[in-house]
Amino acid sequence: MCSKKLVIIGNGMVGHKFCEKITDRSDEFSITVFGEEPKIAYDRVHLSEYFSGKGADDLALASYDWYREREITLHLGDPVKEINTREKTVHSHRGLRVEYDYLVMATGSAAFVPDIPGVEKQGVFVYRTIEDLDMIRDYAVGAKSAMVLGGGLLGLEAAKALMDLGVPQTGIVEFASRLMPRQIDQRGSAILQAKLESLGLDIYLNKNTSLIEGGDHISALSFTDDSVLETDMLVISAGIRPRDELARLCGLEVSSRGGIVVDDRLQTSDPSIFAIGECALHAQMIYGLVAPGYEMAEVVAANLCGAQKRFSGFDMSTKLKLIGVDVASFGDNLVSEPHCRTIVFENRHKGVYKRINISNDGQYLLGGILIGDAAAYNMLLQTVNNRIVLPPDPEDLVLGARGGQEAAGAGLAGLPDSAVICSCEGVTKGQICGAVSEGGCETVDALKSCTKAGTGCGGCVPMMKDLMLHTLKLNGKYIRNVICEHFAYSRQELFDLIHIHELKSFNEVLDALGKGDGCEVCKPLVVSLLASLWNEMILKKGNDVAQDSNDRFLANIQKGGSYSVVPRIPGGEITPDKLMVIAGVAKKYNLYTKITGGQRIDMFGAYLNDLPLIWSELIAAGFESGHAYGKGLRTVKSCVGSTWCRFGLHDSVSFAIRIEERYRGIRAPHKFKSAVSGCIRECAEAQSKDFGIIATEKGWNLYVCGNGGSKPQHALLLASDLDSDTCIRYIDRFLMFYIRTADPLTRTATWLNKMEGGIDYLRNVIVNDSLGMAGQWEGEMDALIKNYTCEWKEAIENPEIRKRFRYFVNDPVAKDPSIRFEEMRGQKKAAEWIKQ
Repeated sequence: MCSKKLVIIGNGMVGHKFCEKITDRSDEFSITVFGEEPKIAYDRVHLSEYFSGKGADDLALASYDWYREREITLHLGDPVKEINTREKTVHSHRGLRVEYDYLVMATGSAAFVPDIPGVEKQGVFVYRTIEDLDMIRDYAVGAKSAMVLGGGLLGLEAAKALMDLGVPQTGIVEFASRLMPRQIDQRGSAILQAKLESLGLDIYLNKNTSLIEGGDHISALSFTDDSVLETDMLVISAGIRPRDELARLCGLEVSSRGGIVVDDRLQTSDPSIFAIGECALHAQMIYGLVAPGYEMAEVVAANLCGAQKRFSGFDMSTKLKLIGVDVASFGDNLVSEPHCRTIVFENRHKGVYKRINISNDGQYLLGGILIGDAAAYNMLLQTVNNRIVLPPDPEDLVLGARGGQEAAGAGLAGLPDSAVICSCEGVTKGQICGAVSEGGCETVDALKSCTKAGTGCGGCVPMMKDLMLHTLKLNGKYIRNVICEHFAYSRQELFDLIHIHELKSFNEVLDALGKGDGCEVCKPLVVSLLASLWNEMILKKGNDVAQDSNDRFLANIQKGGSYSVVPRIPGGEITPDKLMVIAGVAKKYNLYTKITGGQRIDMFGAYLNDLPLIWSELIAAGFESGHAYGKGLRTVKSCVGSTWCRFGLHDSVSFAIRIEERYRGIRAPHKFKSAVSGCIRECAEAQSKDFGIIATEKGWNLYVCGNGGSKPQHALLLASDLDSDTCIRYIDRFLMFYIRTADPLTRTATWLNKMEGGIDYLRNVIVNDSLGMAGQWEGEMDALIKNYTCEWKEAIENPEIRKRFRYFVNDPVAKDPSIRFEEMRGQKKAAEWIKQ
């Protein structure tokens, strides 16, 4: 029986969530919703995906049937113009008069537009609604350049949208001295800025815009430092302004700085009126994220149904992928010493920055910042929110545990059942585990449907999945880790099925074992399996279109759009004649040269259509592809060994060459590296490799599953004092076991860390042949080795493959005019994007 009249002003994400919450709890309300926009409630969090192919219907949060089923009267494109608090009525733009017992204001916010002369010109936009995006898309068609005013979260989203639209030159103008000043510190901002600039985005900091120049249309921005920046269009994303106009008109208490003042019940100065979302000012705070808005909706729905619930503020931690770059901040992210102790990891080469702030007693995590690699975000946030005591070595939280051991207290099992996993919906660990154990939810989709966790921003989905798998395992259930929606198999199952059916191309695999057209997850995975099984030319049989971009061109694409050429130099040994060939090629094609830590000479800056010509000269001199682009063996590093070194016990160079020539070209779940050291002085750094060999007086010690990357881990001893042939056999078995069983894009170190029984189990399988697979694996490795051919050689000899190495179909020799270089220390480097 609908006995109470409830009116909701606003049909955005928070208004829609309130409708869901109140109708889930009670059917005693007669509900009317007024929406200003003509479209049904849609997902603003993923609004930028509108430019990536998602339509308005894809972003919609519900259908009209959803409102009808819940007996909600919905008025779209009809904003409320007046609230009469004495008569308890609202009056709409179209003349509707609706009475209420309770009124919920979910009017949200509008884009803040600075008072800059010229802001009314054509070509100036805000980034807020689908209508805004439609206008931006239409105007961008003829734009050669576009700027975004504001370097915060929304500003970076807007910049991504402009890049997706194909605007040739896109930039960000920020008043502060760094990007995202509320979320990240100066050093983190510098890393983020470098990453974004490498993607072709211009960044202008410390810029105070004084004038938008031009006639009817924008032509340039003028700044208070007297500089001028030419641009064809401007998107303003300088913050938000609470939509509190109606509240002011009807006499509700409103802050002088904006926002409808509410108490802990989210009640306004009128006891019949509540405010939620970005229009509400609670404890002097406006919340600009969707999760606190959802919590506000829950509080008001609960209180209207007789509960006594309070809103006590909300954690503003965020994790986003901005233009392909992970950015996250959590807890007290900007607190500094002496109020805390700070641990910082910075890798400028890979664009990774991690900072954690811990209490002065070393017991608790206070907050932190992650850029470039935010995989640990969910667990770090839980560590802060649940006051979990830190491990003895808190740096493990950002570097990863060493030695294959998980940091104490850092795992899922260490979280209390009350830990909130999905902040958007307020779903706890206990509720998720209960839905798995008692509700029979054994997929992420089932969990979403049952608990609504993961249906908001989606940032909690990885942890949801881990909790589900953890709970299933505790319950003794068999866990199938399927690849994606197109293949209902794990990687290991698909490997065996492709082998059994002798499938040789992606299309054959899809037709026989999958469905649909495939995706960016399964395509490179399947062609990697094909390469691991058959070791055929990866660009044959239609597999070329499924490859990652680097494999597609047999070279790494570098900053600025040029390519690198890395010939194999087994064991690091090279003759003077071959050195002169490399020097001649590098000079002829004007390539930047560098000796790497893997004992190779890399050449950078090659144009795409020059690659076959360069390869031809190198192959004629005896070189071959170094597979620097593939998920396979990269290098086998060596010291000079007993042939030259007075400490050397064995000929490490010869053994390194033998190993590299044996395993070259073999594809695996991830790249892998090796090294051979001639004595325990370890000059080749073998213990930081996926498999490494160190000479002893009695033979060779074999170490496995090390990693010298962003999460360093020492390799562990697999077997001691081996002769060369036995060492090779153990490596054969080790690599085939890894290729068959590791998850996609998993390094050997991570593979071992997840393996039950760890190194003892691995030793039993490889050395003692506990699975009885040694003979088969050695045979499979021999077959792969026999099938090896140099991909560069095949590419230049096959006319169909060679066609792909050109920029323009009608002009095979023309160069890409957008690629530019600058001089650096007597060589060239990729040019920065030229700023006007």
